[in-house]
Amino acid sequence: MTRLLAGLDGLDAAKLAAMRIGWDAGNGAAGPALKRLTARLPGEHHLLFADVDGHFPNHHPDPTEEKNLADLKALVAEKKLDFGIAFDGDGDRIGAIDGEGRVIWGDQLLMIYAEDLLAQQPGAMIIADVKASRALFDRVTELGGKPLMWKTGHSLIKSKMKETGAPLAGEMSGHVFFAHQYYGFDDALYAAIRLIAATVRLGRSVTAMRGAMPALVNTPEMRFQVDESRKFAVVTEVAERLRSAGANVNATDGVRVATDDGWWLLRASNTQDVLVARAESNDQAGLDRLMAAIDAQLAASGLERGPQAGH
Repeated sequence: MTRLLAGLDGLDAAKLAAMRIGWDAGNGAAGPALKRLTARLPGEHHLLFADVDGHFPNHHPDPTEEKNLADLKALVAEKKLDFGIAFDGDGDRIGAIDGEGRVIWGDQLLMIYAEDLLAQQPGAMIIADVKASRALFDRVTELGGKPLMWKTGHSLIKSKMKETGAPLAGEMSGHVFFAHQYYGFDDALYAAIRLIAATVRLGRSVTAMRGAMPALVNTPEMRFQVDESRKFAVVTEVAERLRSAGANVNATDGVRVATDDGWWLLRASNTQDVLVARAESNDQAGLDRLMAAIDAQLAASGLERGPQAGH
């Protein structure tokens, strides 16, 4: 607990005391630690579902699913709080909303963390997985940092951090890894402390920082079933066709294709018989063209984007 609180050392006490934050532990394992942490934090804190209950009677504890943030949104709106933070079942993934109830997705949280970190450690490398927004990589570059796109998977990200000495990394899934002043693993309680610290150090509210982010149009992570024996082969086939056509392909993890409309991704899940797709554009028309490109590549491999598979 002392190490968590050390993330706020040296910060303006009056600004910390003025913080008003909502928290949703989702009846997961983070609840008891969250109670202890918020009891020692300056400011005003409102907790939801901090008692551990493996039946998850209120909602599923996955903060990357917007429907699971409904209770936190209601709390932040009712109490007019500055922002809200949510956790997954075992407390290693973080989700957040701003004071207007807008979701701050994993890559958007990384944009805030990166700005705060690069002010303290100029030129540092920031790692994000292949599903992250182009806006994140652009923002890290703009701030003088070195963005690195890497493979999805917390063990893969941690290994790359160790290899490169990067002080910060994260995934769309809400895993955030701080090696800067911490241990380099994904601890969502510490990530919450670093969000509080960032808004104080940067002198801007979480809501203002979320509002300043590019208004890109993107899909959620789309997951659909495919035969286990075909999932990696399909991605290889797509990559070969795209290269033959002269496309701009990043093959770090599957295929991430950059076009004038934006980018799209197709990769095989490491753990399930599932293909994962995502796309992002400046507008809906561009996104539609990107999705058509994904569907065309799947069709060329004898597949179609079927019903969404569960996690």
